[in-house]
Amino acid sequence: MRIFLTLLSIIVLMACETRPGPVKNQKVGNALGTTYSIIYLSEEPLELQQQIDSIFRVVNQSMSTYMPQSDISLINKGDTTVVVDTMFKEVFEISSKVHKATNGYFDPTVGILVNAWGFGPGKQISMDSTEIDSLMHFVGWEKVGLHSNGTVMKQHPEIQFDFNAVAKGYAIDRIGALLDSKNVSDYLIEVGGEVLTSGENRITNKKWTVGIDDPQVTEGRALKLIIYLKDKALASSGNYRKYRVDPDTGEKFVHTIDSKTGYTKNSKVLAASVIAGNCATADAYATAFMAMELEDSKNILQSKRELDAYIIYLDDAGTTQEFMTEGFKVLVAQ
Repeated sequence: MRIFLTLLSIIVLMACETRPGPVKNQKVGNALGTTYSIIYLSEEPLELQQQIDSIFRVVNQSMSTYMPQSDISLINKGDTTVVVDTMFKEVFEISSKVHKATNGYFDPTVGILVNAWGFGPGKQISMDSTEIDSLMHFVGWEKVGLHSNGTVMKQHPEIQFDFNAVAKGYAIDRIGALLDSKNVSDYLIEVGGEVLTSGENRITNKKWTVGIDDPQVTEGRALKLIIYLKDKALASSGNYRKYRVDPDTGEKFVHTIDSKTGYTKNSKVLAASVIAGNCATADAYATAFMAMELEDSKNILQSKRELDAYIIYLDDAGTTQEFMTEGFKVLVAQ
């Protein structure tokens, strides 16, 4: 019996010593007009490139305004026969919730303005107060809806959807759902700076770390801070990279459009980073906070305890200031 127990102990120890650790799978590439990097840990090599490509392809077909034959493009052109897919419906529902919570500042019916200001695939036009007032007749989430048969209702054929401020985050969530379905519990998905995490990096035995860009670095990139992220999504928005300059007047136009006025929003908010349970929601709120007044954003964060945020802004004296929720502060790497 003593010999048997000794041999059993040796076998158990050998099994523990030879048990392989998690396998790091990494996928990088281009999709949705940007780059992506996906890291996921599994017990054995797990090839998911085909499924990942399929998710990007389906999201594009449903909601890319840059694809003339996508569902959203056909709907924007006035096709009332398009039956939207589940992805479109889910993004529509997320948009409705964030629109209501932000008092209308998040509004994907700004598509006609996005094009007019030169930030979309449509024709840019010369904008003045008269033109803006005219286009604002075709903006407003209350003017659209979904029929029970899956077709889209628009009060005016000219209304155009633009889900670019939520679709990328939604695509990340779908990839996360794919990994969850494969029993992958540790991953970091990054697409164009938006991030979804689950678990930890068991290879290094460290938490997933995510960097947030400094919006005041004009050349190259520099990190403002680094945070730890687990089982949460992070999305950031800012006007420091996406803008255009009028070649004749030199005037700078940022890509954030105020759905209330129709004008581009050169606000004192330089960048907003939002943490939420899913990336589509974080993406939508980060966009809304760029158009809203800081105090209004703070009020939302006070009432929406499931959200955390980090907002960089200029005070009345032009000095850079920072606002962080308490939940965000505890995630900052020291």
